[in-house]
Amino acid sequence: MIGILEKAKCEGWTDLEVIERVKAGEVALYEVIMRRYNQRLYRVARSILRNDGEAEDVMQDAYVRAYQHLSQYSGAAPFATWLTRIAVNEALARLRLRNRNQQLEDDDRNGDGPMHVADTAPDPERSASVAEMNHFLEEAVLDLPEQYRTVVMLRDIEELSTADTAAALDLTEENVKVRLHRARGMMREWLFDRVGARAKQAFPFMGARCDRVVEQVFAKIGERDSI
Repeated sequence: MIGILEKAKCEGWTDLEVIERVKAGEVALYEVIMRRYNQRLYRVARSILRNDGEAEDVMQDAYVRAYQHLSQYSGAAPFATWLTRIAVNEALARLRLRNRNQQLEDDDRNGDGPMHVADTAPDPERSASVAEMNHFLEEAVLDLPEQYRTVVMLRDIEELSTADTAAALDLTEENVKVRLHRARGMMREWLFDRVGARAKQAFPFMGARCDRVVEQVFAKIGERDSI
C-alpha cells in the first residue's frame, strides 16, 4: 500500500479523484484520505472533547460514517470541509452524551462515595513527541471556551481559510472572524509571540497512532461490508 500512497502524493491525486476510485471499488485507496486528514480530524475532535481517546474514537466514527455516505457527497463543498463537518458533528454528539451521563451521575451521587483523583502521570508518547513550548500552546488553546477552541484550532493551527472554517463549523464568516479575534485576546500575548511560528507542530497525530486509526477504520468498514 505504501506504493499507492506515494503514487497518490507524487501524482497529486485530488480528494475527488480518490473518492471516485473508492466508490468504484478500490476501497483500499480510502487510506489515502485517512492519511491526508488524520491530523486535522484529530485536532478538531480534540479541541471539542479535550480527551485523546475520545478524539480517536470520533475520528474512526467520522471516517466510517463518511465512507458509508460517500454516495451522498455532492461536491458542492470541498471534500475536506464535508469530512471535517462530519467529525465536528460526531464530537459534539459525544460531548452532549458525556454531559448527560455526567449529569445523571451527579444526580445519583449521595456524597458518600470515594473521591477519584485524576491520573497525572505523564503520557510517554506525548512527552516524546511534543516540545515544551508546544505543550504550553496546547494548554492555552484547551483552556479556551469550546466555541473559541474550535475556531483557533482550524484557523491558526490547521491554517484553514475563514470560508472553510465557517463551512466546517456551520458559522458565518463574520462569526469566525469575531470568535478568532476574541480567542486571541484571551490568550496571553507572550505565548503567541513565542510559539506562533511553531503552531503547526502542536497536537501531532502521526506514526503509530495514525496507523492505528487507519487499521481500525478498515476493520469497521469490513464488518459493515460483510453484513
